[in-house]
Amino acid sequence: MNTSLHIKLISFHITPANYTKVAELVLFCSMTIKTAYQHLLLELFEMYSDREAANIADMMIEAVTGFNKINRIMHPEIILNKEQISLLQQYSNELAHYKPVQYVLQNAWFYGLPFFVNESVLIPRPETEELIAWLLDSTKQYTHPISVLDIGCGSGCIAVSIKHQRPKFRVSAIDISEKALTVAKKNATTHLASIDFKNIDILNNNNWSQLDSYDCIISNPPYIAWSENEVMAKQVVAFEPHEALFVPDNNPLLFYTTIAQFAKSHLANNGLLFLEVNENLAIETAQALYKLGFSTNLKKDLQGKNRMLQAKYNFE
Repeated sequence: MNTSLHIKLISFHITPANYTKVAELVLFCSMTIKTAYQHLLLELFEMYSDREAANIADMMIEAVTGFNKINRIMHPEIILNKEQISLLQQYSNELAHYKPVQYVLQNAWFYGLPFFVNESVLIPRPETEELIAWLLDSTKQYTHPISVLDIGCGSGCIAVSIKHQRPKFRVSAIDISEKALTVAKKNATTHLASIDFKNIDILNNNNWSQLDSYDCIISNPPYIAWSENEVMAKQVVAFEPHEALFVPDNNPLLFYTTIAQFAKSHLANNGLLFLEVNENLAIETAQALYKLGFSTNLKKDLQGKNRMLQAKYNFE
C-alpha cells in the first residue's frame, strides 16, 4: 500500500458514518493516470466499439490531466488530484448518458483547429474537411481575393477554416439559428477570422435580397430523412440539433434544390457551388441540379462514398 495512504488510514476507526470518507480517501490516493484510463475504458467498451472507446478515453484523460497518450504511457504512475478525479467522474457520468464526447468537452478538432461546440450545433465531421479542401484546391488559380458564402454554418467550422487557410478571401456565413451563430461567432473570434455572419433562413426566398453575389457557395445542409432517425446512433439523435440534420421524408432534396435556385442568382460568372451530399441520394442530387441548369461533378470521400458535389451554373 502507498505509505502516505497507510499513515492516513490508520488514524481512522472505520464506522458506517465515515466509511464513505475512507472510500473517497482510498480513491483519491490510488487513482493513477493508468488506472483512471483503464476504468474509463471498461465503461466505454459497453457503449462503443473498441477503437471508438480507446479514442474517447484518450481524449478524456488528456482533457482532465493535460497528458497526451505518449505522456500517459511514459508516466502511468502519476496520481490524479481530487479536482481531476471529480472532473473525470462528471465527464464519465455524461458519457454514460450517451452524450457525445465533443459536447462533454465542448471541443472538436476540425481542419487542424480546435472549435467550441455545444448542443446548438452539429459536431464537425472529417468528410466536411474534404469538401473544404476541394474548394481550396479549385480556387488556387485565382489571383484576386474571392468571396465565399457558407450556408447553414453551424459552429462556423467551414467558414472559419476557409478564412484561416485563405485570409484574403471575403467569407460570409448564414444560419437560421441564433444559438448556432453565437457559437460560430465565438469560434471566429478565437481564430481571429473576420467573417460576415447573418441570421437568415435560406428556405425563405424573401431573405435572398439580403445577400450578395459570390464566387463560391459552400454548404453542408440537412439531408437525412426524418424516418431514418430510428436507426441512427443514440448519441446523434438525442443530442445533435434536429433542424441541422433532418429533412421531410417526402422532400429529401429540399435544401439542395433551394440552394441551387439561390445560386442561380447569387453565383458570379464562373462561380462554383460545393455541397456535401447524402451518399444514398448523391446521383439524384446531381440530377436535380442538372435539371436546374448546372453542370455537376460528384466526388468520393476517403471512404469511397459519393459525399461531395461541385456544380457550376451554365449562364445563357
